[in-house]
Amino acid sequence: MALTFKVQVMSEKDINRALTRIAHEILERNKGPEDLALVGVYTRGAPIAEHLAKKIEEIEGTKPLLGKLDITLYRDDLSEVSVQPIVKRTEIPFDVQGKNIVLCDDVIYTGRTVRAALDAVIDLGRPACIQLATLVDRGHRELPIRTDFVGKNLPTSRHEVVKVKIHSVDGEECVELWEMHNDK
Repeated sequence: MALTFKVQVMSEKDINRALTRIAHEILERNKGPEDLALVGVYTRGAPIAEHLAKKIEEIEGTKPLLGKLDITLYRDDLSEVSVQPIVKRTEIPFDVQGKNIVLCDDVIYTGRTVRAALDAVIDLGRPACIQLATLVDRGHRELPIRTDFVGKNLPTSRHEVVKVKIHSVDGEECVELWEMHNDK
């Protein structure tokens, strides 16, 4: 399979505006930062959670709890991912019991990553609630999962790939749409 670049759908400024809006929506829904914890799903969900935590701190003067979640071993497609999957370290330095957890990820597609993240969080305890924030919702859900906070709804075909680039991971910040095609 080869990929061909189609279009940039969000610039760095667009991402910043979307994350600012999401931060406000999270605070409004949760009535402030008390008992609020942002948990980013590796790889790009973790820096998105960090961005949101900084924005919430700028707005409220209080930084919410922050964690990073590796869902590798919770995936239902583990055998398809890699023979030797790379397992990162889950870093949740707080008790999830009774917290309002906001899972953060870059893109929601089938919902399977979110399902794995839900299992991983629930294995750590019983939060008051779990909400979902994603930068991009591209549709095509296979599970009954929805986003609570979304930066951009981007209808796509199954032959398209959404690439989110974040400074700390990729050296630049944008969202791109790519086309998948067979190389023959």
